[in-house]
Amino acid sequence: MKSAVWLGMNGIVRQSCFKNKYLRTFQTLSHPKPFTSHKWKHTPQNKKRLDKALRVLDIITHKPSVTATRQSHLRLVQNILPSDDFTASYTKVGITDVFDEMLESNSSNNLIPKYSLRRDGLGIDVNVLSHAVSSCGSMRNLRGGIQYHCSAIRTGFVDNVYVGSSLVSLYSKCAELENAYRVFDEMPVRNVVSWTAIISAFAQEWQVNVCLELFHQMRISTWKPNAFTFTSLLSACTGSGALGHGRSVHCQTIQMGFGLYVHIANALISMYFKCGAVEDALYIFEKMDEMKKQSIEPDAITFLGVLSSCRHAGLVKEGWFYFNSMIEQGVQPELDHYSCVVDLLGRAGLLEEARNFIEKMPIYPNAVIWGSLLSSSRLHGSVWIGIQAAEKRLLLEPGCPGTLVQLANLYASVGYWDQAAGVRKLMKDRGLKTNPGYSWVEIKDSVYQFRVEDRSNMTEILGVIDTLVDHMRTLGYEAEMHEEEIDNALYLIG
Repeated sequence: MKSAVWLGMNGIVRQSCFKNKYLRTFQTLSHPKPFTSHKWKHTPQNKKRLDKALRVLDIITHKPSVTATRQSHLRLVQNILPSDDFTASYTKVGITDVFDEMLESNSSNNLIPKYSLRRDGLGIDVNVLSHAVSSCGSMRNLRGGIQYHCSAIRTGFVDNVYVGSSLVSLYSKCAELENAYRVFDEMPVRNVVSWTAIISAFAQEWQVNVCLELFHQMRISTWKPNAFTFTSLLSACTGSGALGHGRSVHCQTIQMGFGLYVHIANALISMYFKCGAVEDALYIFEKMDEMKKQSIEPDAITFLGVLSSCRHAGLVKEGWFYFNSMIEQGVQPELDHYSCVVDLLGRAGLLEEARNFIEKMPIYPNAVIWGSLLSSSRLHGSVWIGIQAAEKRLLLEPGCPGTLVQLANLYASVGYWDQAAGVRKLMKDRGLKTNPGYSWVEIKDSVYQFRVEDRSNMTEILGVIDTLVDHMRTLGYEAEMHEEEIDNALYLIG
């Protein structure tokens, strides 16, 4: 009963979860397996496929005499749910006539005898339930996942370590971090998967201090971290800019023999360059030569980290070298790689070269690439290239508030105040607003978080800003805007 009360979860779970009412449809679908990413098209055909998969889950029993049949059903469910080659699955995955007849014969009132199997202590097994929960997590279907959580409680599988780990992952992916930790905290048995799942959950929110505390608890337990555990830790350090903590994690990976894992190297490169330690990031990449001797080749993610490092440091020549090396080694550049090159050229003021590079891309540029060119145009005061980039991006993302803000700032940076005010008025009339951003700073082994428009510490912040401004003036720095321009800028912000 304690579990039933706990499953209230802010009113999401209703009492009907504990009756013989099981999920029939999912709201969205992404992918059933971890570490992959696909898109699901909402069509009647796909919805029907999900209905069939879920009905199969409801008619699988635990009887030893039907073990082979139950395994066949599991394979059918896995086939109905999206496959790795997701874009081809619409035509590749089919349901046999026998299976259709089985579903039809068990529809409506005919399902009632099957439900009675659950009341007799029979139901879906651990593998099916864990797979179903993972699928709900992949598609961010919180309601469906909670109903499977109810099924786990009723069948007694909630204490299974694999089901529990799937539930932790489900709630973390659905932004239910508190509930993810509750599931983890109540697990009677944990393994490296469950520990990694909860660390990954907090890493997604970049709560590096919590991740490190959980990692410490994991080390005290009998379970040792694996490569994915360290990848999650490095992800938390990357998002929060905790370079000191990231270096400590790096040392741990070396001590535990994970130094030559490709995805660890990728995470380290990403962490170092995003924390501003570009030389360290490039050093990790150069160590890839040793990995090549062991038949461990750098992949697309590795080159993405290196290109990002070059972008961060403004290393145009080196960036071109690594981009061309990537192609020579047979690694196909993706949109993210092209975006890095465009941003690298744009930051260096090579706007014409960046625009020509975009026009010659073999794949269609996305909104991020045009947004990068727009930002660089604002930085260097290139109005016409900036306007072109803004128009291209707005074609891909109509009404994007971020693009309009950048366009207004571009006008303001070159003194076109009327045009900037016009863009701001357009945003106001349409009710468009940008989401506030977050920043992190690491001070004495602790990470502090700040949010745009957070005025909780304005007195202290303004005091520090005044001190910095006075110090800059003492060193001979001058403001780029005069007082009248500052007033206009403040008017636009207001």
